[in-house]
Amino acid sequence: MSKSSALVTGASRGIGRGIAVELARAGYRVAINYAGNLEAANEALGLVRAAGGDGFIVQGDVAVAADRDRLVTETLAHFGRIDLLVNNAGVGPKVRADLLESGEESFDRLFSINLKGPFFLTQQVARKMIEQAPDARGFRGRVVNITSISAYTASINRGDYCMVKSGLSMMTKLFAERLAPHGINVNEVRPGVIATDLTSGVKAKYDKLIIQDERGITPIRRWGTPEDVALAVRALAEDRFPFSTGAAFDVDGGFGFFRL
Repeated sequence: MSKSSALVTGASRGIGRGIAVELARAGYRVAINYAGNLEAANEALGLVRAAGGDGFIVQGDVAVAADRDRLVTETLAHFGRIDLLVNNAGVGPKVRADLLESGEESFDRLFSINLKGPFFLTQQVARKMIEQAPDARGFRGRVVNITSISAYTASINRGDYCMVKSGLSMMTKLFAERLAPHGINVNEVRPGVIATDLTSGVKAKYDKLIIQDERGITPIRRWGTPEDVALAVRALAEDRFPFSTGAAFDVDGGFGFFRL
């Protein structure tokens, strides 16, 4: 049987790039989706190949229906099937605005890219997966959604971001229920504070909260990395949790539990 194949959205930089490279190390062929940064996408492809994998780049904004069609069509044209969909593409608010001041433009932008796009892409890919023959392990496919601790942690200066991540978490459970009878597991990887372009503007704030304060916000006193998240995705891609679906896997340094 040919190697398994994955479509990773938002894979040109940050967490998505880390996931694409780690999947390549696991033997996956990877469709590297990017929205606008061609140079970064080509760099990601080079890293995938350096890791011993194969892949290609495909431009597309997941918020746009025609672009979602292209992602699916080109991935199937290159690989013949989609064994894994990783919904990673996402944006933060351009301005962190107080809940009483945030505007509709930011709200609409985040919901379109971070929630509507993944929902309808998953719907489309799931239909294709259902048509596929099961692989050697009995799966027709797998879906992994990259959410955030913001799915359950209230940040009143970026409420729209928290809401879309919470919605994506519920989307995981909905598709898990719908697709389980077809041999398709759907799970969520929930990163904490990860060092990426998205968090570079608040580095000083989180350096203090994680490292410098006497008792940091996480028991593991460091920033997370894209590689940390990628290893969790790889475990799901390799069916290390075959009896888990609709589950959230925390990659957050221990942020999400109560401490005294």
